[in-house]
Amino acid sequence: MKNMTKLIVGIVALIPSLASAGDIQADNFKCLSDMTEVRHFYVDNLLGNVDDTVAVANSPTGGSYPEGSVVQLVPSEAMVKREAGFNPATNDWEFFELDVSDQGTAIGKRGFAEVVNKFGGNCFACHVQAQPQWDLICDNNHGCDPIPLTRGMIKAIQKTDPRCDPVELTEEDQANLQALQAALSAN
Repeated sequence: MKNMTKLIVGIVALIPSLASAGDIQADNFKCLSDMTEVRHFYVDNLLGNVDDTVAVANSPTGGSYPEGSVVQLVPSEAMVKREAGFNPATNDWEFFELDVSDQGTAIGKRGFAEVVNKFGGNCFACHVQAQPQWDLICDNNHGCDPIPLTRGMIKAIQKTDPRCDPVELTEEDQANLQALQAALSAN
């Protein structure tokens, strides 16, 4: 058994992306279009287990995301599924508020119940409302309160991820970004 433990520890050491909380770095977060799009959000897996992450994201009945899963709706926010037991209150999810630019990504805040996104919302307070089978992932029918962004606004924000190659915005995208700006200015 001791040799098996050494082997497992050795294998984990070879995985470059994630072994502990300190190992998640800003460069683990990439351009949204380099991730896998599922409906209106993006997923990836820092340990390379993208297929299982996508399978849970696409499941009509929910499921538990595998360790290393990354879920992003917009470029400036991310959730990362950590190792079992990391934080039982958050189903082992860690929340990230990110600063993104054409130079890359910087982690603004990370943690659990204390992370507030750029729109002023507490990540955990929203996600904890998801029905248990959805593993804290919100969607229109998962039990979470609605967010103050339309799907059109979200898509336009996703298209403007500064880490990605520029894409041409449609008139609809531009109108959605203007509506978003107006809504943010009103607050």
